[in-house]
Amino acid sequence: MDDPRHYFFVHLQKTGGTALFQRLRDNFGADAVYPIPADSGGALAVTDVNHLIERFRTHREALRVVTGHFPLCTVDLLGVPFTTFTVLRDPVDRTLSLLRRRRVAEERFRGMELEAIYADASLHDIIHNHMVKMLSLTPDEMTATPLMATVTFDEERLGRAKHNLEHRIDAIGLQEHFDAFCAELEARFGWDLGPPRFANRTPISPVSDDLMGQIAADNAMDVELYRFAVGVVEARRYG
Repeated sequence: MDDPRHYFFVHLQKTGGTALFQRLRDNFGADAVYPIPADSGGALAVTDVNHLIERFRTHREALRVVTGHFPLCTVDLLGVPFTTFTVLRDPVDRTLSLLRRRRVAEERFRGMELEAIYADASLHDIIHNHMVKMLSLTPDEMTATPLMATVTFDEERLGRAKHNLEHRIDAIGLQEHFDAFCAELEARFGWDLGPPRFANRTPISPVSDDLMGQIAADNAMDVELYRFAVGVVEARRYG
């Protein structure tokens, strides 16, 4: 491809990002998309920022796209300009999808009710206001695994997440319009992402109103950010 740009995909958990990662590989080739094949299947590659920095330093000439569960501010640590994109999802739906995936993927959660998984304290820093955190973290706040960083959620953080989403993310998608977003990426950047792909899908199961209400309350800032994102997407579409 003639396009020399580097791209950074802020892969928010359970928003269709794994399927998009696979399609990015279809377009660019596996060696041009981080995590590279040598890292396939390893959680370290998609969560440890020091691992990413080292891989990018070593493979910078070949890499065209960086993905993984890294906050937006990671671009400030990699030393080159990036075109950025992300996909957001309704916070309640996103959290329920994450809980169902954990029940399938982790032995300790097998057979448990979603309420019990949600109550597990080890997941709180990963689940609560995840989208706000990943779009608001600063380089000074970064830990080796920012996905699991503990942060204070306040109006300043929410405001920073909104600002970054609107002014630092070049292309914004919504999970419920995922295929349309992929088509937008193709039209805008000249990519060929191939046919739709599906990854990490889990069966839908009944959920109590109490659990959905608790998730919405615990993730109130993500709820507000998502509403803001819908408005930004609409404004860009018709602006």
